[in-house]
Amino acid sequence: MDYNIGAIKVFARQLKNARPISPSTSITGPAMTLGTLLFQRVWLQGMLVACRENGCFVLDDGSSIIEIFLPKDFLQQQWKIGMYVMVIGAYSVGGSGSPVIKGHKIVDLSNFPDREAMWHLEVIEAYEMFYKSSMVEG
Repeated sequence: MDYNIGAIKVFARQLKNARPISPSTSITGPAMTLGTLLFQRVWLQGMLVACRENGCFVLDDGSSIIEIFLPKDFLQQQWKIGMYVMVIGAYSVGGSGSPVIKGHKIVDLSNFPDREAMWHLEVIEAYEMFYKSSMVEG
């Protein structure tokens, strides 16, 4: 995976329109596209609504839910239902066709009460400033 490509800030609902593409010479590993916006990693924030065994969590960002898989070293912290978290990770489509994130960064933002409202503004701003001309809304 090429970590030089930044994580795009999106709502989980927008990821339902993402499609895999064949890797090019400038991108290592699997890549996805939203319209003409090319990406490998996503940045989401939302509430943990399910904590399953084996590092699988379900995040609800207010637009949709998405499964998050975390490596074992992240499981040492107590992740609990109701926590508001930020997750950055590789995006892919699971076997059932549902969006999945293989997280490589997760941060508990529960102690910052305004963070959720600010997140929605950040995603809207990123869309308007950077993604609008390339993303196709679904």
